[in-house]
Amino acid sequence: MENAILQLCYLIGSITFIMGLKMLSHPDTARKGNLLAAAGMIIAIFATIFLYEHEGHKLHNYVWIFAALILGTVVGTVAAKKVQMTAMPEMVSLFNGMGGACAMLISLVEYNKPEVKTTGSMVVIALGMLIGTVSFAGSMIAWGKLNGKIKDRTIPGGQIINFLIFGGLIALVVSVVGGFFPATPALFYGILALAALYGILFVMPIGGADMPVVISLLNSFTGVAAAFGGFLYDNPVMLTGGILVGSAGTILTILMCKAMNRSLKNVLLGSFGGQKAGAAGAAKDQGNYKEISLNDTAVLMAYAQKVMIIPGYGLAVAQAQHICHELEKILNEKGVEVSYGIHPVAGRMPGHMNVLLAEADVPYEKLLEMEDANDQMGSTNVVLILGANDVVNPAAKDDPASPIFGMPILEVEKAEHVIVNKRSMKPGYAGIENELFFRPKTSMLFGDAKKVLQSLVAELKQV
Repeated sequence: MENAILQLCYLIGSITFIMGLKMLSHPDTARKGNLLAAAGMIIAIFATIFLYEHEGHKLHNYVWIFAALILGTVVGTVAAKKVQMTAMPEMVSLFNGMGGACAMLISLVEYNKPEVKTTGSMVVIALGMLIGTVSFAGSMIAWGKLNGKIKDRTIPGGQIINFLIFGGLIALVVSVVGGFFPATPALFYGILALAALYGILFVMPIGGADMPVVISLLNSFTGVAAAFGGFLYDNPVMLTGGILVGSAGTILTILMCKAMNRSLKNVLLGSFGGQKAGAAGAAKDQGNYKEISLNDTAVLMAYAQKVMIIPGYGLAVAQAQHICHELEKILNEKGVEVSYGIHPVAGRMPGHMNVLLAEADVPYEKLLEMEDANDQMGSTNVVLILGANDVVNPAAKDDPASPIFGMPILEVEKAEHVIVNKRSMKPGYAGIENELFFRPKTSMLFGDAKKVLQSLVAELKQV
C-alpha cells in the first residue's frame, strides 16, 4: 500500500513538473507554474522520506535530513529575495552548479557502496560523475566571470589540451565500466579530477558575449546528470525533472546559437567576446558622435506616433525597469504606441530582458521578438536604446572582419530617429565598438539609465 502511495506521489510530482514548465512559457502563468512545480517537488521529497523502502528498510537519520532541508530552504529563500536583477545570471549559474554537484555526489556515494554493481549501473555512475562534475566546475567559473571575480583566460594550446583531457576522460570511463584495468578507486577518482579540470578549462576562455549560450549548455548538462540519478534510484521524479531540464537546456542552447548565427562548436572553440574581439573593435576610428538633450528627447518622443524601446544590460544595472514602464504609460497617455524590441541574447542569461520587464509588470504583448521588432522598425518614429550595445551593432551586417559578423541584430537604423542611452562610449560586453553610435540618425543621451528616465518622465509631463 505504501509503495502504491509513493508511486502516486512520484506521478503527481512528474505531472506538476511538466505542467509547471508549460506554464513558464507565459509571464501571466509563470509564477503559478513555478509554485506548482515546487509543490510537486515538496510532495516527492516528503513521500521519499516517509514512504521509501529499500530491501525492507526505510530511511533513517531524520535529524540530518531535516536539518539539511531547513538549512537549504533558509539559504535559498534569503538569497532569492535579496538578489538584484543584475545578479540574477550569476545566481542561475550558482544554483545550476549546485545541481551538478549533487549529481557528482550521488555518483560518489553509489560508487562507494559495497553492493555488486552491474555494467549498466556503472555506466550511469561514471557518466553522472563526469557530466555532473563538468557542470559544477564550469558553472562556478561562469558564476565568477559573470560577477567579475574571474577574467577571461586563454591558455596557449588550450583547445588541444581540452581535447586531450576529454579523450582521457572517455578512456577512464571505458576502463571503469569495462573493467579493462583492476577496479581501483584511483581510476574513478581520476574521472572526478579530470572532469573538474575540463569544466574549468572549458568555460575559462569563452567570452562574455557568449555567456547566455554557456549558461544554457551547462543547464542541460545538469539536467542530464540528474536524469542519470533517476536511473540509479529508479526514481521517476528525478528522471522526469532531469529529462525536462536537459532537453529544455539543449533546445535553448540551439536557439541561442541560431540567434547569434553561430554553431555551438564556434561558440565553444571561438573567442567571440574575448580580448581579440576588443582589440579588433578598438582599432577603427569611427569619427564623431552627436548628443541630444533631455528636452529634445522628450519633445521627439511626445510627438511621435510609434516608439520602440530596446532594453539591454545597462537597464538591469541601473534597476530602471519600473521607471521605464512609467515612461511607457506616459507615452501611451499621449497617444504614442510603445513596444519593446527584445533580442534573444540581450543581457547575461537567456530571457534576461523578458524577466526584467515582467518584474515591472510590462504587458507581455508589448514585448516583440527580434523578427517582429525588425518588421515594425521601418514604421517606428523613435527607437530608444537603453544600455544595449552588441545586439544593435550594424557591424554584424556590414563588416565581414567583425567578430560578430553574421549575427542577427535589431535593425534600429530603419527607424526615423535612434536615441542611445549609455553611461559612456565604452564598448559593450563583447568588447566591440559600436558603429551605430556614429551614424547620422543616431543621437547619444549619456547618463545612468534610471536617472535619465526619471528626468525624461519629468520632461514629458511638461510637454
